[in-house]
Amino acid sequence: MRRVYSVIFLVSSSALIFEVSLTRLFSIYLSYHFAFMVISIAMLGIGLAGTILAFSSPEKLSESSITRNENRLALYALLAGVSIILNYIISNQIPFDPVKLSWERSQILYVALYCILLSIPFFFTGALIVTAFTLFSKMPERVYCSDLLGAGTGSLAVILLLNAAGPEYAIFSASTICFTGALIAGGRRMKIASLLFILFNLLLIILHPEFIDVRISEYKALPQALKHPEAGHLKTYYSSIARIDTLKSPAVRFAPGLSFKYLDPLPEQIGIAIDGGEITAVTESDDTGKLTFLEYLPSALAYEIGKKDNVLILEPKGGLQALMAEYYKAGNIFKIESNPMLVKVVRDDLREFSGGIFSRDTWSGYGRSKLRSLKFKDQAAQHYDIIDLSLHDTSVTGAFGFSEDYRLTVEAFKEYLDALDTNGILSVSMYLLPPPRNEFRLLTTVITSLEEIGQRDISKNLIAIRSWDSITILIKRAFFSEHEIEKLKLFSVSRRFDLLHYPGIKKEATNIYIRQPSDEYYNDFQSIIRPETRGSFIKSYLFDIAPVYDENPFFHYYLKLNNTKAIYNVMGRNILYFLDNGYLLPVILAIVSILSLIMILIPATLKIRLKKFRRLELFTLLYFAAIGLGFMFFEVTLIQKNILPLENPVYSAAVVLTTILISSGGGSILSSRYSKLSSPYTQLIICCLIFLYSLIHPLLLNFILPYSLLMKSAIISVLLAIPGFFMGIPFPMGIKLLGQKERGLIPWAWAINAFLSVLAPVLTIMLAVAVGFKIVLWAGVLAYLLAFISFRRLSKE
Repeated sequence: MRRVYSVIFLVSSSALIFEVSLTRLFSIYLSYHFAFMVISIAMLGIGLAGTILAFSSPEKLSESSITRNENRLALYALLAGVSIILNYIISNQIPFDPVKLSWERSQILYVALYCILLSIPFFFTGALIVTAFTLFSKMPERVYCSDLLGAGTGSLAVILLLNAAGPEYAIFSASTICFTGALIAGGRRMKIASLLFILFNLLLIILHPEFIDVRISEYKALPQALKHPEAGHLKTYYSSIARIDTLKSPAVRFAPGLSFKYLDPLPEQIGIAIDGGEITAVTESDDTGKLTFLEYLPSALAYEIGKKDNVLILEPKGGLQALMAEYYKAGNIFKIESNPMLVKVVRDDLREFSGGIFSRDTWSGYGRSKLRSLKFKDQAAQHYDIIDLSLHDTSVTGAFGFSEDYRLTVEAFKEYLDALDTNGILSVSMYLLPPPRNEFRLLTTVITSLEEIGQRDISKNLIAIRSWDSITILIKRAFFSEHEIEKLKLFSVSRRFDLLHYPGIKKEATNIYIRQPSDEYYNDFQSIIRPETRGSFIKSYLFDIAPVYDENPFFHYYLKLNNTKAIYNVMGRNILYFLDNGYLLPVILAIVSILSLIMILIPATLKIRLKKFRRLELFTLLYFAAIGLGFMFFEVTLIQKNILPLENPVYSAAVVLTTILISSGGGSILSSRYSKLSSPYTQLIICCLIFLYSLIHPLLLNFILPYSLLMKSAIISVLLAIPGFFMGIPFPMGIKLLGQKERGLIPWAWAINAFLSVLAPVLTIMLAVAVGFKIVLWAGVLAYLLAFISFRRLSKE
């Protein structure tokens, strides 16, 4: 049995490594949106295994021959390893490109092809586990424990692998781990085959690495920039968070909103592409005479009118805003960048070119977390004259639909304002993307934060200007003075920037240099700023521009369902806009629903319907569906909610998955030793714990933010381990009950559980966008409550 548990542990670990690696690959060669499909793809394959095995006669599976059973499990491990490599290489050749959806509707079929093809390795993983459950239905807790411990270990190991090399190498490592499992559990022939495939993996990487190179969409920014004849790729860097490419190209000309009054050439710049998409730049700073272009950027306004003894730059990316602070001779300049790999590249490899812009007073992490950090407060300033937040990395395409952004919520702006000195300025700059929505949501969110800290006459706390392609908004807790307003006017006139708002502005002072047929920016800004018109304007506006909170931090999601047709017409009848900005969620849900119905639920239920559909089958369906839905609602929500304290999605996924899976494994194994744990009331305990967690999480966030990343991870792990422990009990408890009543229902129960787990990740995000993460957790409470009722009825059948 040790070999059985070992192969389950290794293959489950491999599956998690493959799953997380796919999220990184999808982010690189498609976009962040498609990474949401990966959990559904995994559960699709795992559920299909239950469906196929539901048609196998359980009488053919016997515990009497351990050797034969080990060979069967070893074969599944071998096939999982082979399919990981084969299907990765094939999927990398699929000509799917989301941009082409605008003119090739057939591209949507490639999404389904991705789902089917990449689900095959998970099919063999599921086949191995469900076979083990069926074979050893008297001890399902140990099988489940091996599965969960393996998956939890894999979620940690993948971070190390992704930091060491690209995700394609992590995928080959996952394949090799499967072959190792087959080597341990298989007979002589299986061992020889496993060794040959391990050798094949090594030779493929060494001799033909081009077979595993990641294909990036030709329409992403990096391939487009490299198409120029004079362009050249410099180097590629990998981490668990991002892929970074440095390049030189005429297309790299990073000076957001540069005034038309500036006529000289820009200094040399080296482009930095993140995940093949967003491109920022590092600017050569040797010749200060070439840096006068900085005075002609809208974001220079804060430095022209305010004090600058202590300046904090949030999200400096390639360092342009930090360079601006140095150019204006700011006293102390502190920088916080959320991408640690980007800091490392600029600080180390581009140190001389950048003038050592990140060599001092630079931290990695979320600005919000660092502002609360005790260690950061000791090393940096307590309050700032200028906090400079550049959002030029998030608004070029507007294609961020349902990505969470905790930097731009009401709570975030309250923290930024709290960190300002008495007369300090918060400067926020972003690209303009017609029709207006980014800037309007920014304005409503900022205004809400000001009102929540006690400001009443908001019009006196804001000034705003726009250039031909960007906008800069300055915010203060105090009122802007007449002296500052005069400096604002002089700055705007000399650079030919249009004024949008300042205290006491008149309409004739706007829309002068970059003229619009109707001065919609001025009119709409005033409608939002005035309390008496704000509510009706937000309600009637074409897009959703309401302020966002930490509870649903989807700043870049602007769609209103009732305005779908009008938005479609305004956006040039272009379906790509909808797919990029949130409507991809229901598309993915429809695709995975259809596939899972065809591949999992209908065939598995057909098997049952060939016999009389009894109450036993009904309560089996309800029980395993409920615990599948409840488990995933909790898991996916907690991954999203802990992005803020753990400062990036990958760390959040690693901590949450490792904790929940390993603690669930512990709960599973202990329930086999202490029979009182295997009680229907376990589901009620889970309900109470999830409900309690939904209430205390905001308080927990305030408590842990000041601590180090290691301490925050430890606190979150301890608190998640408690519900995780109990969540590991219901599934093996149900399997054991079915083993006593009708063992042939075990694969079907597995398929039902997987079917709901396929839908749950996408449903979680859709519900969070609509009503917030707290409601998703409450839906998980209802799911476990249904599981409690179903199990009691199932026990009596």
